[in-house]
Amino acid sequence: MAVLPILTYPNPPLRQKSKRVRNVDGSVQRLIDDMVETMHYVQGVGLAAPQIGVLLRVIVIELPGEETLALVNPQIVKRSGERTVEEGCLCIPGYRGEIKRSVKVTAKGLDRQGREIRIKGEGLLAQALEHEIDHLNGVLYIDYLESMDKLYKVVVETETPEI
Repeated sequence: MAVLPILTYPNPPLRQKSKRVRNVDGSVQRLIDDMVETMHYVQGVGLAAPQIGVLLRVIVIELPGEETLALVNPQIVKRSGERTVEEGCLCIPGYRGEIKRSVKVTAKGLDRQGREIRIKGEGLLAQALEHEIDHLNGVLYIDYLESMDKLYKVVVETETPEI
């Protein structure tokens, strides 16, 4: 396993659409392991493969005190509710903004063994699923801001984890 460098905005791969994974093989499983190690190293809640320059549809999420979730070819199949959240991103360090996210989401994809799974999440898990799947489509949370004036620099470490 390896800790990999995280790309920062405006690095071009962050704006590209990722390719579907055809086969969950050893290389994809190694990628997942490296992504988890990188996410732990930077103390993030989630990481998408494009954030480390790999344009494949792979995400990992780990909420505090929860098991690590790895999803290959994930997609949101259901959303409900809307809430305003403060969000940041490992690719835009030192900045945060308030955006709208769903209260609940259902996502489907493949697990690290290539089996189909569905994940129902609310709160931070729903937010993380939307955030990381957005990365796979070249979308960043700043795209949801009314204007870039709404982005603010973080002066003091906040309790809200980076996704």
